[in-house]
Amino acid sequence: MVNFMVSLSNPMEIETTIETKNLNLYYGDFRALNDVNIKIPGRNVTAIIGPSGCGKSTLLRCFNRMNDLTENAKVQGKIIIEGNNILELETDLIFLRKKVGMVFQRPNVFDLSIYNNLKFGLRIHRMLSDKDHIMQAIQSGLEQVNLWQELKDKLRKNARSLTLEQQQRLCIARVIILKPDIILLDEPCSALDPIATLRIEELLRILRQQYTLVIVTHNMQQAARVSDYTGFMYLGQLIEFGETNQIFTNPGEKLTENYISGYFG
Repeated sequence: MVNFMVSLSNPMEIETTIETKNLNLYYGDFRALNDVNIKIPGRNVTAIIGPSGCGKSTLLRCFNRMNDLTENAKVQGKIIIEGNNILELETDLIFLRKKVGMVFQRPNVFDLSIYNNLKFGLRIHRMLSDKDHIMQAIQSGLEQVNLWQELKDKLRKNARSLTLEQQQRLCIARVIILKPDIILLDEPCSALDPIATLRIEELLRILRQQYTLVIVTHNMQQAARVSDYTGFMYLGQLIEFGETNQIFTNPGEKLTENYISGYFG
């Protein structure tokens, strides 16, 4: 049996990384990922770029096994997170999705108060029961996303009344208070205006000091601004992976150069 929980509960022993080995994913007969091999360093921002339908979001969803929820999805290969293959049948998926949190394209706040949105995960994972400790966790989460001062007197307000930027920050805070090691972000700024987008990007640069962040984006300028490493995908294959500056200024593959230059996309 894979001792996934023990390994992840000792983050000081193994630096947070994600590594895939010959990763393939099929939706029925369609091969969405083709022998993807990638190693993502810990406590950095890694961007995954590529044209629509190339497998970016599919790859991201592999890292916390969200693809398990898709009918006819079949995964082959290995995904190693902190020394363990998370594709083993014995992996505790609830624990995995706590340690590898996810933020979606559009803010998915619940039709509940701000307080209850943040309390929800704590209750599901049975992390805290004392009201004072819950409040401390909520305050800490909101402080990390720069929302505490704005919302500390509005915690009973419905979360859906917030701006889209505030909702997305709230979603990030909801992940953070569960104390993850890795945060996955699937086009987190696509619903936001340019100013809100820049503020979320600044937040990601701050959060990378504590977490491993993996972001899927169609926006190459965003990838260049916010990430330390970039992977370029095309037709289910990882074409190139490296430091962001190198990928954007001196790509090693012609296909990468053509995509970044705007020849297709």
